[in-house]
Amino acid sequence: MIKNIGMGTGRRKTAIARVFVREGSGKLLVNDQEASAYFATLEQVQVVRQPLMVTSSDTKFDIVIKVSGGGLNGQAGACSHGIARALSQVDVSNHDSLKANGLLTRDSRMVERKKYGQRGARRRFQFSKR
Repeated sequence: MIKNIGMGTGRRKTAIARVFVREGSGKLLVNDQEASAYFATLEQVQVVRQPLMVTSSDTKFDIVIKVSGGGLNGQAGACSHGIARALSQVDVSNHDSLKANGLLTRDSRMVERKKYGQRGARRRFQFSKR
């Protein structure tokens, strides 16, 4: 049986990622796919790998992520947040470097709701004088 060393939950917009850290060689699986295959752009993969690079533990652990909700950018941010939380749980000495790089902070920005009588959250219908 495979034992999880650390677990973390990451959130961004409406995406939620459950992260499991295991002993291994640096494999990163997102929804049973390789991270580079799951995410569309290289920037998204870099966002996900950022906590591993900061703590220089990209070859120490295997990471399994289950992510749902939102789009790919939100999911990448959620994965990054979850990995950072899990790594600080695994080794407390990682906490300071992760905190200094702002990886433990949950990005609380959400989409503003649409208001009635308007086309969007702030966009109004076109005004007609005549």
